[in-house]
Amino acid sequence: MTQLFFSDYHAEEGTGRPLVIFGAGGLGREVLDLVRQLNAAGAGWDVRGFYDDAAPAAPTVAGLPYLGTSAALNATAEPLAVAVAVGSSAGRAAVAGRLTSGQLAFPALVHPGVVLGPAQRIAVGAGCVIQQGCILTCDITLGRFVLLNLGCTVGHDAALGDFCSLMPRVNVGGAARLAPGVYLGTGATVIQGISVGEDTTVGAGAVVVRDLPARVTAVGVPARVIKQLTVSS
Repeated sequence: MTQLFFSDYHAEEGTGRPLVIFGAGGLGREVLDLVRQLNAAGAGWDVRGFYDDAAPAAPTVAGLPYLGTSAALNATAEPLAVAVAVGSSAGRAAVAGRLTSGQLAFPALVHPGVVLGPAQRIAVGAGCVIQQGCILTCDITLGRFVLLNLGCTVGHDAALGDFCSLMPRVNVGGAARLAPGVYLGTGATVIQGISVGEDTTVGAGAVVVRDLPARVTAVGVPARVIKQLTVSS
């Protein structure tokens, strides 16, 4: 786990290092906007372009070149920082598993308006993306490659496992526990002290008031399980 404090952020990452974005879709363009906002605040990333295993329709994305697949990225001869811009928890985990080159690093990218101070005691794992408008209070742990989309809130003592995905305006209450791979749809709420099991999906606008098991889909207010994920043998 990388301990990242907002007061140290620009000094740590603002070195003009080359950075590429894996994911040439809409989230990739949003992450590019995030990086540009960081650069406007002094971060100094040198954004080279996009990688994706599904080539986009045009040779450029938001004015930057499409550079190839994960295999091409693994073959890079120079050190590169990589932002993995894949919204699906499972998809992001799969991409991270394919990017195995020792030349690749996965910095946390945190919007400059998000407050992460030493007194808050917030741990942020490698590869996290935290977008504009998010509020994190204190004593929070984010695992690797966690995505907090626009305007999310995370309360005290919450713990989010690797590859969790929070879509816009999600609220996670104090001391909530999200296991790895949890996906919370737009506007969902997990109330204080609730646990959500690994790889579970919570639908947009749902309110989770009771613990949810692993690998289910839950929707509604209060959230109820409507589907169990079948794990192939």
